Formats: sequence, structure tokens, C-alpha cells
Amino acid sequence: MLESRKRALRVWLISLWLLVLLMVMVGGITRLTGSGLSIVEWRPVTGALPPLNEAAWVEAFEAYRHSPQFVHQNSWMQLSDFKQIYFWEYVHRLLGRLIGLATFLPWLYFALRGYMTRKVAAQTFGLLILGGLQGVLGWWMVKSGLVNEPRVSHYRLAAHLILAFGVGQWILWQALSLLGQPGTERLAPRLRYLAIGVVPLLVLQVIYGAFMAGTRAGYLAATFPDMNGRYAPSYFFGADLGQSLISNPLTIHYLHRVLAFALLGYAAWVAVACRKAGPNVRAAAWFFLGAVLGQGLLGVMTVMLRVPIGVAVVHQGGAYVLCGAAVLLLHAVASTARDAVSSRSAVVTAASSAIPAGTSQK
Repeated sequence: MLESRKRALRVWLISLWLLVLLMVMVGGITRLTGSGLSIVEWRPVTGALPPLNEAAWVEAFEAYRHSPQFVHQNSWMQLSDFKQIYFWEYVHRLLGRLIGLATFLPWLYFALRGYMTRKVAAQTFGLLILGGLQGVLGWWMVKSGLVNEPRVSHYRLAAHLILAFGVGQWILWQALSLLGQPGTERLAPRLRYLAIGVVPLLVLQVIYGAFMAGTRAGYLAATFPDMNGRYAPSYFFGADLGQSLISNPLTIHYLHRVLAFALLGYAAWVAVACRKAGPNVRAAAWFFLGAVLGQGLLGVMTVMLRVPIGVAVVHQGGAYVLCGAAVLLLHAVASTARDAVSSRSAVVTAASSAIPAGTSQK
């Protein structure tokens, strides 16, 4: 593949990664402003246009007036108030559609022009499938808040967020794979396994971050490092331990903090362990540690300032960036491992070709 074609593909993929970041942050605004339940229908095609006249606005508002959120929380709203919350949900859905177009149209162009190998074409086409699934999952999440209570299921919210993060980081992995920068250093196997270990810890933390958002657990304690003057774990767990772990807002808040400290300690361990590795791995490990620390500070600010929209949205975007830092680390480790094998094979081949024909080896 020509370098110019690789560069075009990288620009496309990095642009998609940034669009998903924007989508994640707008999703945070939508949630924090209570806008996520303002559009009570899912029309993937015709819903691309907002209400274009007063009659259409009145019709949309009338549909919203029958929703649990209006009945139980926003019965005071007039049409002008409804337009404000409608805006953010509409922008969130519109971004989803734009990302779909920004994925499909360039993909079609690159495929027709022969910019991609079959493998790359198949992998990037998978982004379209995952993007469509994300739209369906988003509506499934919203629908949970349109039945009885005006609150979406935090389990569905977690699934929606995890898929968004997964799609974004898969895009980043594909972009990194097109860099084609060979590494020559060898990497100890234990470092590879150590780097892979960040994945389950990070996924668990993102899930609990979604649980925090879905249960509004961030409002329960505005102190740090204590939680309302308490440290002892026994205070934060209910009698039903299993239920507390996944649905008790106080427990969720406590575990989100514990996981943050665990992730920080693990990231520091990885960075120190990689201090003698090659420059790519070493830089990625320290960048990951810095991202974990920065995200932790944003989390502290979010709870201590009682979840201001601006800081909370940056914190949500920071989680996405942190996952990107983990991808950088994992890709650097994976590339080094592959390159090390290739380098050893090349040395063996060169040594074999240097032995004159007919000469026995002892």
C-alpha cells in the first residue's frame, strides 16, 4: 500500500475517532441537562430534520407531554423550555447520523479506488455495522426511560457507553496499524501480559462510571478522599451484597473511587516496569499513567464541585481519551512483540544464507 494512501486512510480514521469523542461529550451534555428523553420517537431517516414550523413543534411537544419525564418532573415546561432540551438530544442524534455518513462515504470511495486491502476493507466496514448497532442500542436505552419512570436503565446506559468506547478505540487501533513503523527492540513477555492487564480494569472502571451517571451517584458525596467523612467499606455496602454492587448508588460511588486508585497504582506499576523497554513502549506507558492521573483529578473535581456540567462532560471525554491511551500502549506492545519475532526470523534467514552450500553445520 502506497504511503500516500495510508496517510489518507489514517486521516479518515483519526477524524472518525475525534467525531466519536465529540459524540461522547455531547451525550454527556444530553444526560446532564435532562435532554435525553425529550424526543420520544426513533425515526432514523425522517428524524434527521428537526421540527420546521410551529405546528411541527407543537406536535413534538404534545408527544413529549405524555412521557413520564414531563408528567413526573417537567410538567411546568412550556414550548420554549421544551425547545431547549430538544436541542441537545437532536444534536446528539444528528451527530450519530453524520458519523455514519463520515464512515460510509469515505469507505466507499477508498474501496472503489483500491486504497484498501481486502483485510482493511473488511475491518473498516465492520465500523458501519457497529455504528448501526450503537444507534439501536441508544434507542433501547432511551426507551427504558419512556415507560414508567423518567430515568434510563443504568445497565443499558453502560452498554451504550461501552460500545461507543469500543468502536472509537477500534478505529484508533486501525489507524495505528497503518503507521507501519517497525520496532527493533525485544520485549519481555511479562511486560506484554502486564500491559494487557489494564484492559479488564479499565473496562470495569468505565462500566462503573456509567453506573455513576445512570444512578446519579456523583451527587452523594462532595468530599475527597473521604466520602462524607467515612472511609470504612462496611458503610457503603447494603445487606444484599450482590444487589449493592450493581444498583446501590452509594456502593457504586465508593467502588468507582476504589477502582480509580487501583487503576492509578496499576498504571504506575506498568510505567515503572516498562522503564527499560523500547522508546515507543516506554513513552506509551508513561502517557497512559499521565492520562490516568489527569482523569482521576477530573473525577475529584467533578464530585467536589457537585457535578458541574462543564467539568463532568470533560471527565466523560477524558475517559474516552484514557481508553485511547490504553490502545496506544497495547498497540506499541503488540507491534514490538511482532517485530521482535520478525527480526529474529530475519537474523536466522540471513545467517542461513551466509553458510556456503554443501557446508555441514555442527
